[in-house]
Amino acid sequence: MVSNDVTQGEFFDALLLTAKARLVAPLRVWRRGADDFLLLTEPELGEAVRTTLLRARFAAKCEIEPEEHTSTLVWNGDFAEAEELIDADVEPTVDADALERARIEAGVPAWGKELDEKVLPAEAGLDATHISFSKGCYPGQEPIARLHYRGHVNRKLRVLEVESARPGDEVVHEGKIVGRVTSAVPGLALGYVRVEVPDTAELQVGSASARLH
Repeated sequence: MVSNDVTQGEFFDALLLTAKARLVAPLRVWRRGADDFLLLTEPELGEAVRTTLLRARFAAKCEIEPEEHTSTLVWNGDFAEAEELIDADVEPTVDADALERARIEAGVPAWGKELDEKVLPAEAGLDATHISFSKGCYPGQEPIARLHYRGHVNRKLRVLEVESARPGDEVVHEGKIVGRVTSAVPGLALGYVRVEVPDTAELQVGSASARLH
């Protein structure tokens, strides 16, 4: 059912997808035992994950139950390499604004901002971290493989250096709209930009000049 190889280790990232490779939910999978998997996702997506799995359950040969846990991210320098601690009894040392800045600078997509049911995994770079191209079948595998081996996406998630921006702002290159901002903090933004835009391009976001980070 999930996009990654469940035999690869104790913790790994994966996706739950529709047959057309659209996102149902991003997952962090914890293999707690040979036949015991905890699928961690955003609180608002828990029921969607549960009902999707229940619909696919064969002859009730597995139990699917909701659980609630807390998640703490620990990183040193590179947010993209953050370690996730489950139910850790620790006090946060980073406030929400600093956390958002670290996430944007690392180009890590968030559900409801960069990720939703309309986004293709490869557009957000999730094909490099959440997908196995050698495992067996799963919903959405055919379009995922076809895009990977035979095609390309038209846009990619990019970090932009820009003095000020807001989610929804258009990214403009040479008078043409080439993207849109999805998240922003002072000095940085995250958004989808068309792949043909050169890395050195001079861009415009609202009234501010911008460039790809």
